[in-house]
Amino acid sequence: MLDLSLKSSNMLRITLTEENYLKALFHVVDKEKKVTINELSKFLNVKMPSVNNMMKKFAEKGWVIYETYKPLIVTEKGRREAALVVRKHRLTEMFLVQKMNFGWENVHEIAEQLEHVHSQIFFDKMDEILNYPKFDPHGEPIPDKDGNIIAQDLQKLSNCEVDEQVIFASVTLSDDAFLNYLTERKLLLNTKIKIVKIENFDKSVTVEVHGKHEVLSRKATEKILVKK
Repeated sequence: MLDLSLKSSNMLRITLTEENYLKALFHVVDKEKKVTINELSKFLNVKMPSVNNMMKKFAEKGWVIYETYKPLIVTEKGRREAALVVRKHRLTEMFLVQKMNFGWENVHEIAEQLEHVHSQIFFDKMDEILNYPKFDPHGEPIPDKDGNIIAQDLQKLSNCEVDEQVIFASVTLSDDAFLNYLTERKLLLNTKIKIVKIENFDKSVTVEVHGKHEVLSRKATEKILVKK
């Protein structure tokens, strides 16, 4: 029988709210591992005083360096903790798609709930069953058990040029409406895309997919990541 007990006293101390803040840090921190309280507040839709208080607690745990009126600096310890929350979320999404036959548009909200299970062995077993996937169903890299993550050299579809041929690698938005929009157009991960035309007026893009032409809005092409 699978033991779902906590394997780390450190994990026991991390609350659901703290995990949500950690995941937010993972998504909004810049290349220099910095982020402002205001940016974090907007991302979480939480008032700045609440964010400020939480970041003081994070500083006590060694997850961020906090100085009044200065951007937060996420420490290596904080980056790892944030990556491990994201790992749980992305592994869950992959399990739901591969083993439970959910569509990629239906897994985000379920993973939002399951990511707060604290048992490390539960997610390690999930990883093993999935044969240690490197990417989730939306093409985003899954951090390993140490919080390390694969760097990807991707660009937005909106930055591509006419006649360029690329491969659909990832999305920056897991919203079900957006994923349904892509599914209806048979735009799934690893699909080959050729840029046929870019409209000067609104920057919408006509692409060739599976031998057919599809017109994608600028809003959509900004959220589609591709590789050459």
